[in-house]
Amino acid sequence: MYGVIDGTGLDVIAPDFETCIIGHARVERLWTGARWSEGPVWFAAGRYLLWSDIPNDRILRWDDTDGTVSTFRQPSNNANGHTVDRQGRLVSCEHLTRRVTRTEHDGRVTVIADRVDGKRLNSPNDVVVKSDGSVWFTDPSYGIMMDYEGDRAESEIGACHVYRVGPDGAVAAVATDYLKPNGLAFSPDESLLYIADTGVTHHAGGPKHIRRHAVNADGTLSGGEVFAECTSGVFDGFRLDRDGRIWTSAADGVHCYAPDGRLIGKVRIPEMVANVCFGGAKLNRLFICGTTSLYSVFLNVNGVSPV
Repeated sequence: MYGVIDGTGLDVIAPDFETCIIGHARVERLWTGARWSEGPVWFAAGRYLLWSDIPNDRILRWDDTDGTVSTFRQPSNNANGHTVDRQGRLVSCEHLTRRVTRTEHDGRVTVIADRVDGKRLNSPNDVVVKSDGSVWFTDPSYGIMMDYEGDRAESEIGACHVYRVGPDGAVAAVATDYLKPNGLAFSPDESLLYIADTGVTHHAGGPKHIRRHAVNADGTLSGGEVFAECTSGVFDGFRLDRDGRIWTSAADGVHCYAPDGRLIGKVRIPEMVANVCFGGAKLNRLFICGTTSLYSVFLNVNGVSPV
């Protein structure tokens, strides 16, 4: 069966997408009321999801036990992307303070990175933590280009790069040939790092794709070929499932790509999507940040556990 399955929001483009979906599952809207939703992250121990409402300067919390939504943190320094580290702590990108932080178990906030070579970062956007404890993040200039999602300012670095913070705290650029590096995620075995470039948003004819890099033992990257071109808007945030498929945001919902780069299916959402993550007790529920709303859908795949 090809095309959108009636009433589900699931769009089958290639036969192998049928194994990823549950025929009677439906896209659910869990909450609405944001200005720009971003950065969902699942906390298994508490059965809750956190995500950012960047212009409203807050981090929201959806409780899986009763479906309620509350404010986790406000102000949030215009927080954008989040992840959870191997110790179950929240790691966040903050536009306003131009830094990457970690929220400790007792609530204290520790700065992971705010400068490189003595210069302030632009506006960290998305972040992942590798199993060795290193923190990888993108640093486009969206948060300093206007006052809507941060404070307007000049870039001290003069470019937009991807960085790695080693276990020793040293910050080093690992990819310097991106216009607007955005979402990023490791393959399940961490041998590959996928990075989105949304340069087309401010450069005519610029990139709107995801590239794929090999991760070297010394923490550097090699390769960088284009994995997929976006066919609707731009790719922003994305996650991989355990079989290496990419589930990525786009203008018309979530696009699913097979490991060989084929677009095999979509989860149609009635507004632009910025980011996604897997959650739920079995990591088989895809949480989706639409512009104003939080959505979810149960799938026949499982996300990669962060711990």
